Amino acid sequence: MPKIKHTQMRNKLNLFMLALILCCVGCSPSPEAQRQSPHIALVGLGIESSTFSPAQTHEDAFHTWEGDEIFSYYPFFSDSALLQRAQWSPTKISRAIPGGIVPPKTYESLVGKTLDLLKQNQPYDGVFLDIHGAMSVVGLDDPEGDFIERIREVVGYETLISTSMDLHGNVSWRLAENSDLITCYRLAPHEDAWESRQRALENLVDRLESEKGKPAYKAWIPVPILLPGEKTSTRIEPAKRLYAAVAPATEQEGVIDAAIWVGYAWADEPRNHAVVMAYGDDQQAVGETAEQLAEHFWNVRNEFSFVAPTGTLDECLDQAIESKKKPFFISDSGDNPTAGGAGDVTWTLTEVLKRPEFKSTSGPSLIYASIPGPELIEKAVEAGIGSKVEAHVGGIVDDRYAPPLLISGTVRAIVQGDKNAETEVVVRVGSVDVIVTKKRKPYHTEADFTRLGLNPRETDIVMVKIGYLVPELYNMQADWLLALTPGGVDQDLERLDYQRINRPMFPLDKDMEDPDLSARFVPVSGQDE
Repeated sequence: MPKIKHTQMRNKLNLFMLALILCCVGCSPSPEAQRQSPHIALVGLGIESSTFSPAQTHEDAFHTWEGDEIFSYYPFFSDSALLQRAQWSPTKISRAIPGGIVPPKTYESLVGKTLDLLKQNQPYDGVFLDIHGAMSVVGLDDPEGDFIERIREVVGYETLISTSMDLHGNVSWRLAENSDLITCYRLAPHEDAWESRQRALENLVDRLESEKGKPAYKAWIPVPILLPGEKTSTRIEPAKRLYAAVAPATEQEGVIDAAIWVGYAWADEPRNHAVVMAYGDDQQAVGETAEQLAEHFWNVRNEFSFVAPTGTLDECLDQAIESKKKPFFISDSGDNPTAGGAGDVTWTLTEVLKRPEFKSTSGPSLIYASIPGPELIEKAVEAGIGSKVEAHVGGIVDDRYAPPLLISGTVRAIVQGDKNAETEVVVRVGSVDVIVTKKRKPYHTEADFTRLGLNPRETDIVMVKIGYLVPELYNMQADWLLALTPGGVDQDLERLDYQRINRPMFPLDKDMEDPDLSARFVPVSGQDE
């Protein structure tokens, strides 16, 4: 059975079990026991958005879950033990695949709707705040810091807030000050995303149940390093051992949690840099933990390298064509929509289709995933499978490197109903199967291809708009190169026109002096410094 059907069935089963559990929870405990359970709101807003892309992310790009839908969004809520530990008030979770900067109107609409729901069930003992940490909004620095302050205006400072983040997010002083507990993922790729959220939530419930309340100490250390995720993957050193040190550090007496944020490299704000935090009830243990992790990070800064061998596009294609291994994956990294790229840069596909090796149907087989092309989608749907179609694709949002590309080929598949792409069409051009989408979509799973009638395992070359390969693709590849292509998330950070980040910053300023990595203690939320 395809994985997508398994997921749908699991979600339906979880919803059924949840309803059964909630029914039992409502009937079993005494009214006194119910009143003693902490009352916790669930709130979320997340996107990773590049300011080096001309794209903008509007409200229709955000997927939302409201009310009880949120219980099915979080897989750990199928655990009845966690459900019964608190009274839950799910409000609104809004998330978009990474993209361009968010217009103020979209931000205000999403925040306003969320806060309206948050106001309905006060008072709260706690708020679980699920954010990414790398949202950019036109004209507004630090949107997450703004969002949490506005949450505080609703719930006040007696309420504990536990914040869960992506390790590629940014932690400003304002965000750290208004969060009582804060953590982030410890793996990249983010195989521990749900585990990290659950840890943040359980830390919150623990503090409320024990009546210990807010941790007394939060240590915050800015680390002047700004690196792409493709150089800080925990699959390889030095990030592997750097992040492996986090969990043991949290097992010390007096330390509740600690975290290392790599930060987000493709936005230009003062908060964009690495950060280390630790928090707990023992000032010395908290401070020393944060300092040790920060010093470790700084000391290994020169060891970071790309997670895969890199090259120009032509170098990567030459090697892939000569290779006997298949599938040979190539990352079109500069326009990676999972990192904030527009996803419609045509430069790479233009260069691929110029290559003589792919002109004939008998050439090396190559899947290109993917390029938005609503004009081609419309013509293909009208013409049908097996028909010839000619239309422009890409270059609608980001045409800085190449204009919209006119492609002519045979329609091999038409699939509708995807939540991101809406409609997908496979067009055969020579020996290349180009996946064209109505709206941009990242391709992460084998099912993303097989549902289109494609077999990536038996294809010579699979080219995806992505940076480091997500686990399922990584496990599929026989070989892999990361092409250093242009786009809004260019891996060569020195080609980006940074104007507002704090300087000096490694590796942009390679000869900078060692920074002050001593712990800075953040005031308990609601208290003056």
